[in-house]
Amino acid sequence: MTSSMTSSMKYFATILTGLLLVLMVSAPVVAEGVTRLGPWEVRYNAFNSTLLRPEMASQYNLQRSEYLATLNIVIFAANKPGKPAQQVDISGYAMNPLSQQQPLNFQEVIEGEAVYYLAQTRFTNAETLRFFITIEQDGIQEQLTFSETFMRH
Repeated sequence: MTSSMTSSMKYFATILTGLLLVLMVSAPVVAEGVTRLGPWEVRYNAFNSTLLRPEMASQYNLQRSEYLATLNIVIFAANKPGKPAQQVDISGYAMNPLSQQQPLNFQEVIEGEAVYYLAQTRFTNAETLRFFITIEQDGIQEQLTFSETFMRH
């Protein structure tokens, strides 16, 4: 990491590092990625909600359940110095193998310069969900799609 990294990127990196440490200890499957969509750098991860610490789940009004997946999405302005976190309109759905759609209700979390979006969705054991996320800001719209197989813990 460089010293010119904004505090929002440092904060996200700290949270992601902490989450990854938890994940490495418990060794579950986690979808995570970074992709460039139009003017944005989008970082995302999806994991079983049982990996959330109880105090973190309570703080963000999230449920912990062996049948709930948690999504975390952060959008950065890729072309601006320091890549500041962006507030966007975000919506989407998860689709199961039977093509049944579950809407994702994202909550925006702002902590200092950090902005991230959290949502949860149900799954059955060993189920692969496909995620279709629409990100909009100032007339620009991009689609994020990825899939993840969730296991009960």
